[in-house]
Amino acid sequence: MPMRYWAAILLLAAGWGSSFFFNEILLRELGPLMVGLGRVGFGALGCWIWLLGMKAAKGSALGFGGVSLVVLVLFSAFQYAIPLTVYPLTQQYITSSAAGIVNAMTPIMVVIVSHLWPQGEKMTLLKSIGVLFGFFGIVLLALPALQGQGESDPMALFATMIAPLCYAIALNLIRWLDQMDRVLLTTWSLTIATVMLAPLAVGAEGMPVIKTAETWYALFMIGFVLTSAAFILLFWLIPKVGGTTASTITFIAPVASVVLGVLILNEILVPIQYGGVAVIFVGMLFVDGRIFKRRDIQPNS
Repeated sequence: MPMRYWAAILLLAAGWGSSFFFNEILLRELGPLMVGLGRVGFGALGCWIWLLGMKAAKGSALGFGGVSLVVLVLFSAFQYAIPLTVYPLTQQYITSSAAGIVNAMTPIMVVIVSHLWPQGEKMTLLKSIGVLFGFFGIVLLALPALQGQGESDPMALFATMIAPLCYAIALNLIRWLDQMDRVLLTTWSLTIATVMLAPLAVGAEGMPVIKTAETWYALFMIGFVLTSAAFILLFWLIPKVGGTTASTITFIAPVASVVLGVLILNEILVPIQYGGVAVIFVGMLFVDGRIFKRRDIQPNS
């Protein structure tokens, strides 16, 4: 695979891993609901700028394309509105490193939800083992907090798992949205999520008053760069490298969140929590399954 594709994968992984770091910056001046709103709002704006500049110039349609509005609204809620609000809500009580590690549970949650989903993909033995590893890793991550150590509240850690659960539901909903262009789907989904969150955020936290440049910078990064630009790059990348290769982003992103949290925010992970990271990583390898598949050996001609 050309190096430019690997560079795009590493860029996306580092970017999405850093989103928890930017949440911490935003929470210094904004409420958690406003952080979620800022991300989906700026993300939607960035996508509309791209669409109007690129697709409209080619005469492409910008409507829903005949998909069910109900499914689109549900997808918007589970893919963007709920999880992108859950993270800043729980990051008031857990570190950005821990949030990034919990986010790595997404492939494991996908296995569980797909197994229960009507006509969904059923668990295999390898995936079942991966699920067990994943939950054991979360227990190790929360154990120091349960014993009065570390920086993260254990209940908030478990509550954070709502976000990867939502992503898993969204990934099963998306099969009913296949006829919709992916960039268009992202644009409308972020727009709908913005409409959902705006009255909640303003009603609960009031209109934001931003006084520091770093908050504007963090909003720009997490909205325009890590949401609209990142998803546009992902949808460009997947047809070129395949979904399986693109999924390696999930393996790399937690590393970025831990590095930024520990080195820049001075967060502390105790040794057993690094063990939890390793166990979750092993769980993802089982869910992914490719390293356990036997390779057919072709005879010499």
